[in-house]
Amino acid sequence: MRKAGQVTALDIDGATLRIVQADIRGERKTMTRVAAVPLNIPTEDRPDPEALGKAVRAALDAARIKAGFVVMGIPRAQVILRTLLLPASDDLSELASMVHLQIGKDLPFRKDDAVIDFRVRPQRRPSADAPPAGEGAQSEQTPALPKIEALVAVAQREVVEFYRKVAAAANFKLWGLGLQSYANARCLEACHLAEGSQAVALVSLRPGEVIVDVISERSLLFSRGAAVTGEKHETDATAAEATPQAPPAEAPPPPEPFNFVSAVTIEVVRSLHSYTRMDPANVVAKVVVTGGTGQEQAVVDALQNRLTTPVRLLDIASSLDLDAAEREGASGAMAAIGLAMGMGDPDGLPFDFLHPKQPPVQRDMRRIRILTSAAAAVVLLVTMLGIRSHLINKRLFVQRQVQSELTAAQKLQPLYRQTRNQHATIEDWMKESEKWLDHYMYLSGVLPGPGEIYVTSLSVSGQGIIRLSVQAKSGEILARLDKQLRAAGYDVKPQAITPGVDRNGYDFRSSVELVIPPKMKIDVSKVKPAARPADDASLDATRPTAGIRRNVNVASTGGSR
Repeated sequence: MRKAGQVTALDIDGATLRIVQADIRGERKTMTRVAAVPLNIPTEDRPDPEALGKAVRAALDAARIKAGFVVMGIPRAQVILRTLLLPASDDLSELASMVHLQIGKDLPFRKDDAVIDFRVRPQRRPSADAPPAGEGAQSEQTPALPKIEALVAVAQREVVEFYRKVAAAANFKLWGLGLQSYANARCLEACHLAEGSQAVALVSLRPGEVIVDVISERSLLFSRGAAVTGEKHETDATAAEATPQAPPAEAPPPPEPFNFVSAVTIEVVRSLHSYTRMDPANVVAKVVVTGGTGQEQAVVDALQNRLTTPVRLLDIASSLDLDAAEREGASGAMAAIGLAMGMGDPDGLPFDFLHPKQPPVQRDMRRIRILTSAAAAVVLLVTMLGIRSHLINKRLFVQRQVQSELTAAQKLQPLYRQTRNQHATIEDWMKESEKWLDHYMYLSGVLPGPGEIYVTSLSVSGQGIIRLSVQAKSGEILARLDKQLRAAGYDVKPQAITPGVDRNGYDFRSSVELVIPPKMKIDVSKVKPAARPADDASLDATRPTAGIRRNVNVASTGGSR
């Protein structure tokens, strides 16, 4: 599909559908149709996918365009972009595993609700101001492992499903779903405006929105989108308060009327300042303005008065040498043109949310062996039944008996496993030199009563260490616990006290490590456990609701669940 065929790129630009068709023949890409068709949809709110899909279908029919391999792009505002530094690797699946592991920690939503794709950035050329190799503290240390930069794009799964539903309602199959900012970078490269390693800032104007992308060597270094509406401008204009010296009777001046060009200029300057702080070494060499709003030339004039960097208007039709019939709709079709070109590249779209790069599938070899063994047993059984047909009744009887025994054995399997685990635990305890049961009884008398504290877990190790996790009603009780355990002869390694929510009022949590001194001797006759509460139901086996109290009471006296 990427080697040959007709690609149709669609870009929903407000109430306009930008359509670009390209004929892909190997490495040759020819733009055969560039059009802008109005969509019959309301522009105030985002329409539902079915209504939008029907409007797209009507627009394609009105333009008499037969969609081939259709590709669309997700706007910058609906995508999260992050740059990650990863160990160098040639295995994309291994890189995908590292990307999923790191990016999952920073997402504002669940990782299962995200579609994650990434692109490995090409190695940046060293700056002329960078020190030569061998200078600085790095030369005195071991050389660092090679690293690569990966630009990660994350979209919510519901956004991807929205475009799938639009395609289904429009009665065409969606073959690719890219990122509009990278499509702009691809089109800018085709226009021969991003040469060498210089950084180019692309300002894309869309209805009510401006997007600033900084591009270098076909890589997206920076991307920022901002809404440009009259409401936002008015809010900014009236944000300043009156000074205390102003007369109280004087009315504040009315807000200035909304100026789209001024608002866009402010957002572009802010974006360029943000990029300069992020990457001061790679300075923007030129600024290019594009869009189909009709305000592009005014924005170019305004930016020339604010910036020292050269600013120019991008004439896509002349740069790509389009036919006269296609020039009218080319001014705002930069994203659609970049998507069509990206589908024809040897590697396809840099970001494709329909086919993202995935970590390797972890195969369960144990399950595969079990299924293979089971399949072999079934084949053997069927073969034997076919050969020995005269014994089929007897074989079926034997099979029913074996199945019954197997079912009975499966029901007892948890009991067998529990017995084996208990046997292994007892064997381990018998091999160790410490008398853990004596320490268990000794701690039952040393720990405070269940009205103040209870133990959530207790574990021991062969190195003579007892680990306790406790819940207490106050921090003072935990501080007193440390002194009581030291007085009992243990070396205490307390952990941090953290607050925790407990429905019984034990809202303080801590962990304690008890190290048993080599010469420690305990005398359980000198300690007395705290009295059990009046509502203790830990020994009542007939009441299923007593499990919570049983856990609290047994743990409070040092017991185990």
